Amino acid sequence: MTGEKKRIAALISGGVDSAVAVHRLVEQGHDVTLFYIRIAGDNGEGDCAAEEDIEMCSLIAHRYKLPFEVVTLTDEYWENVMEYALRTVQAGLTPNPDIMCNKIIKFGYFERRWGKDFDLTATGHYAGTEIINGEKWLTTAVDPVKDQTDFLAQISYEQLKHIIFPIGDIPKSEVRKIAETTRMPNAFRKDSQGICFLGKINYNDFIRRHLGQKKGAIVELETGKKLGEHNGYWFHTIGQRKGLGLSGGPWYVVRKNVADNVIYVSNGYETEKQYGRQLRLTEMHFITRNPWGDDQVNCKPIMFKNRHTPHFISGTLTQLEDGDFIIDSDEKVQGIAPGQFGIIYDLSAHICYGSGIITL
Repeated sequence: MTGEKKRIAALISGGVDSAVAVHRLVEQGHDVTLFYIRIAGDNGEGDCAAEEDIEMCSLIAHRYKLPFEVVTLTDEYWENVMEYALRTVQAGLTPNPDIMCNKIIKFGYFERRWGKDFDLTATGHYAGTEIINGEKWLTTAVDPVKDQTDFLAQISYEQLKHIIFPIGDIPKSEVRKIAETTRMPNAFRKDSQGICFLGKINYNDFIRRHLGQKKGAIVELETGKKLGEHNGYWFHTIGQRKGLGLSGGPWYVVRKNVADNVIYVSNGYETEKQYGRQLRLTEMHFITRNPWGDDQVNCKPIMFKNRHTPHFISGTLTQLEDGDFIIDSDEKVQGIAPGQFGIIYDLSAHICYGSGIITL
């Protein structure tokens, strides 16, 4: 981003991506204030990882002589993002907490309470924006492997207008190189993994604490034969291969019976049961606007994703009379999981139009 000097609130995590984002903003001459969003752990207390993150953020702030503030959104996070995740899992669906975290916490509560006082809010996401005919659009990052537009595909246009992504135009390798050459304290720190804000938490342990365990059958879909037992359908998602504890694999989860707590699996890497060609989307959300106008969408060519992956799939998008949308894919799609999001892009996989929730 170039041009006039701006007052920018930079969300920083302690990781190398947000640190390099800050570095680039400072190089461009902007007036930057750093913010770390703190979320207490599952037991309501802080954790060592957060303390390490905050210490690293403090070092970055000191390095560039920037103001730094730790803000807390614990209640908002648990009442919205994790309540959504647990409710979705309990319904037998597959949630995406990171999408909701961006929409509700980072660009929701933070913006309304702190970000609003600045010209822009910056993050270390791998994404971009582009002004086309006076409208701002969310665009994919230069690095397709790191692209995070799928995690941003539920934000509103008002949120998008106030966001910038300082590292979206460079690959991850360049981010690391900048961190090394400028001798940042976190230059060699590993990338964080796991649910947004929950860091190194074990997902199954988290689900177990809130939903408990309940033994159920693992059944081969084609034969009806019981192959083993699981500890609750809420631990498993469509398309899952690992963690089933079955021999003679690979086995894939292809169906769930929530009422009877049964997991259905199918055998083999190429089992057709793990693939589909059609995705039905409800609650379709277009970020900037519906690119096809107010008329009902009919067989519009698109690119899409149904999970976080560098691979875009071509297909067509059609709007149904009830307001839902159907994606007809040009290739077989593995692991179509209800509850996850179908992310819609233009044919060049450059503009992210928005997303809808995958239904049965």
